[in-house]
Amino acid sequence: MKRGRPSKRATIRKAILETLEGSGVPLTASAMSRIVSEELGTQISWNTVQKYLRELVETNQVKPLLLPHSKKKGETGLTVYSIKK
Repeated sequence: MKRGRPSKRATIRKAILETLEGSGVPLTASAMSRIVSEELGTQISWNTVQKYLRELVETNQVKPLLLPHSKKKGETGLTVYSIKK
């Protein structure tokens, strides 16, 4: 059993997974950073959330959904993330 407080990585990853499970729609990294920041009470950068999202995608817990670009035909736009079922 680990002693002490949980690492920041474990705390943020848990908050990201809980946010995605509670949300009915896929979310962007910036939207998740706002929600996670409110839940944890500290400012979490979208870049940090993006880094942990990449790790969660690699471990097959989260799936990325690439949306088409709104103005440029044939290019990808935003990437939204949802929980993998």
